[in-house]
Amino acid sequence: MSEFFLLLLAVGVATGVTTVLFGFGGGFVTVPAVYAAVSAADAMHTAVATSTLVMIVNASWATIASARHGLLHKAYLWPIGAFIALGAAMGALAANWAPEGVLHVLFVAFVAATLIDGIARNSVLGRSPDGQPATPLSATESTIGGLGIGAIASFIGVGGSVLTVPLLRRKGIAMVGAAALANPLSLPVAAAGSMVYALATPGASHPGEVGHINLAAVAILLGGSLPTIAVTKRILSKKTISERVHASSYLILLGVVLIAMTATIAW
Repeated sequence: MSEFFLLLLAVGVATGVTTVLFGFGGGFVTVPAVYAAVSAADAMHTAVATSTLVMIVNASWATIASARHGLLHKAYLWPIGAFIALGAAMGALAANWAPEGVLHVLFVAFVAATLIDGIARNSVLGRSPDGQPATPLSATESTIGGLGIGAIASFIGVGGSVLTVPLLRRKGIAMVGAAALANPLSLPVAAAGSMVYALATPGASHPGEVGHINLAAVAILLGGSLPTIAVTKRILSKKTISERVHASSYLILLGVVLIAMTATIAW
């Protein structure tokens, strides 16, 4: 038990850093950790559900800090945010009915596809030339794109930053701005997903859980992440990370998560 407590606390610290740097409210980091810490037949559902509640708090905290620094631009938050919320509700409902093994494999497949896309199409590392203004989201990107982002993100328990960051980068937004915008765009996914998962009726009831959400894991993860978000924001306000290093670190993190989750698939 103490090993799992320390694991979740350490992961909470890691999610605090990734929330600030990459807009990851927790999903890609917390899902593997909660999956490893929970010994139950529906461990993957619990991991995905728990991740959504952690993301609400982490993403909200980071969004407030980003707003204070003037990093949020309304044109990239609305109306795409509304369509992300609608897609998220549909994705979470679908995930409740998905078999445990399918949910696990799809999580791995999605991370792999995102990593390959980021490298092959240069969707994360590349951006518009210096001095060229960012371009606005098209109606299709806001509607169809928003629905797709929300549905996929809530289905596998991530906030959507892994889709919104590459999208915003292709529009010419710097990595620091794309990461900042990813947090408020993760909130609709986290809120819709948490509501659906909390109201779910798992086949087996476990102490300390509301629906599929493990409240003990949530508390430990937030105990590590919230102080870390505050400290990381303060440190980064005094330092500048190069665009190339920032974007490359994003892809490296995806690679680490891919390895961790692939290793836990029951073949």
